[in-house]
Amino acid sequence: QVQLVESGGGLVQAGGSLRLSCAASGSTFSTYAISWYRQVSGKQRELVAVIGSGGSTNYADSVKGRFTISRDNAKNTVYLQMNSLKPEDTAVYYCNAVRVVLNIPRHYWGQGTQVTVSS
Repeated sequence: QVQLVESGGGLVQAGGSLRLSCAASGSTFSTYAISWYRQVSGKQRELVAVIGSGGSTNYADSVKGRFTISRDNAKNTVYLQMNSLKPEDTAVYYCNAVRVVLNIPRHYWGQGTQVTVSS
């Protein structure tokens, strides 16, 4: 089992930057694919970025070129560097860890961190 704790959210002006961190417990962290999702109240949670256990990355079109996901397995931490922030990036950002065990994906979620971008 994995426990996830997000941090780094806050209030920033449009054009600014924030770095989110997702700290995980457990010795098998490196075997998990880690994703960042975001959710605006009343809307569906959407995938922002994902990094595989091997380090491959993928991004939502809306954040490509502005956000960078990375992982430090020695620290059991995944980061989301967010640059050129826009008001539409305002949301609660959640960290997700997933690993397939016996053909069943097992998901774990953090509690979320609020990001607010003012215009």
